[in-house]
Amino acid sequence: MNVVSIMAHQDDEMRCLGTMLKCQTRGDRLFFVTLTDGSKGFVHKPGISAAEGAATRHAEMTALVKALGAEYVNLREPDEFLYDTREVRAKLIEAIRRTQAELVFTHYEEDYNLDHTITHSLVRHCAMQSCLPVLPTDSAPLAQHPAVFTVLPFGPFVFPATHFVDISDYVDRKAKLLALHRSQEEAMQKALGEGFAGLCGKADTYWGQQAGCAFAECFVPMRARGAMKAYSVLP
Repeated sequence: MNVVSIMAHQDDEMRCLGTMLKCQTRGDRLFFVTLTDGSKGFVHKPGISAAEGAATRHAEMTALVKALGAEYVNLREPDEFLYDTREVRAKLIEAIRRTQAELVFTHYEEDYNLDHTITHSLVRHCAMQSCLPVLPTDSAPLAQHPAVFTVLPFGPFVFPATHFVDISDYVDRKAKLLALHRSQEEAMQKALGEGFAGLCGKADTYWGQQAGCAFAECFVPMRARGAMKAYSVLP
């Protein structure tokens, strides 16, 4: 199965990375798609240029993907200025087709960051269009609509989790991979007082308690035509 993380920014895969590692163990191929260039993720270095910021984020994400033997597609839209346009839709449809996506993880419909919620809306539309021939791209349409699951958002939002994946055997590797986002570890420490280990550890422990295991990631299926399946796709 081809498993694809489609997120607004480099490091947003933190809410599904453990599950993707478990998918890889069962033989799935992994892909990571980011819509923005991540250039505004530098609260600790406000004077950094957009070009340097984007290059840093791209290099960090590339390192993570290389460590996994996966593939990375960066649409490079301006960070914090992501809009639903004809051009962005075309690029995302091509990315979904290029990866031959069968299982997609993306943002929940509510989140603190509009780049996240716009990504959710774009995935809803583009996943549907990815299997229809009416919008031609370089890659051929998918044979069928991929399954789509949304991840736990950041902020004071009610998340009605319905699906849980035990990632207890993968938390250490997940933490090591996320540490490759060095600039964001620094940014989180500056803005929030804790980094990936704290942010992910608290959530994964909490949802593990709900699911009856040590650590878990939780999801809600995207309620869109074709995105929900009558069969199990999560590991």
